[in-house]
Amino acid sequence: MTAAEAAPRRPAFRPPPGACDAHVHIWGPYARFPLSPRAPYRPPERTAADLAALHERLGIDRAVIVQTTVYGADNRAMLEAIAGSGGRWRGVALVDENTTDADLRALHEGGVRGVRFGFLRHLGGVPDLSLLRRTAERIGPMGWHLVLHMDAPALLAFEDLLWSLPCPAVIDHMGRVPAEQGLDQPAFRLLLRLVKEGGFWVKISGADRISAAGPPFRDAIPFARALIEAAPERVIWGSDWPHPNVRWHPDEADLLDLLPACADAATLRRVLVDNPARLYGFA
Repeated sequence: MTAAEAAPRRPAFRPPPGACDAHVHIWGPYARFPLSPRAPYRPPERTAADLAALHERLGIDRAVIVQTTVYGADNRAMLEAIAGSGGRWRGVALVDENTTDADLRALHEGGVRGVRFGFLRHLGGVPDLSLLRRTAERIGPMGWHLVLHMDAPALLAFEDLLWSLPCPAVIDHMGRVPAEQGLDQPAFRLLLRLVKEGGFWVKISGADRISAAGPPFRDAIPFARALIEAAPERVIWGSDWPHPNVRWHPDEADLLDLLPACADAATLRRVLVDNPARLYGFA
């Protein structure tokens, strides 16, 4: 148990009604949803009940559960959690070469609205790019989007791929650009161009992942602010709970309390309520 979990606090910032945490994960219960034998890491069990308790503390009404590599394309735990949420949760799935059109339709009925591909070495490296392209072509007509987990080197290495995608795409965690390299670093300049000119969405999540200064991660604020200014209609926020593979395990209240330094109240309502409602189809 982390210090934040042992002594949780409520954030000073009060999210508006309908606010969405657009990047969370669940793992388990393992007795019913065991991890994949090929899981690249073995996280502690964190269930839908744990997520609901977190959001009660934060004042968050909606969530998007993002499937992680520890389950691969077995999306059952996520789908069960969404089904029990009363319409408050949506999902982003993982797929593989065996995923059929019928499978995609079932995922849609279960509340899924996107498919994630990761490019990070410690989570399996570059994905099958032919599968990524085929998936983008299949999900675009469904009104879905890609979610791309990339770091700064991957953004630069796969720039041509990004510009050629045939469906909307969301970049996770501000592209994981290192804060110590500043706003003028090539990867962040590219990310701003993708958001401004390419119609990309971006999550101002992962402040703890890009920070060089550590808690409370205020060196991430200029990056979030610049992305919001670039396209306030295509920015969403997520806590990244339960924070797999992090250097510092953050208190989610600290992450939420960064937001008032990133934008005014009207813009934060777009980021937390309007944008995720449009992207994920919340009522």
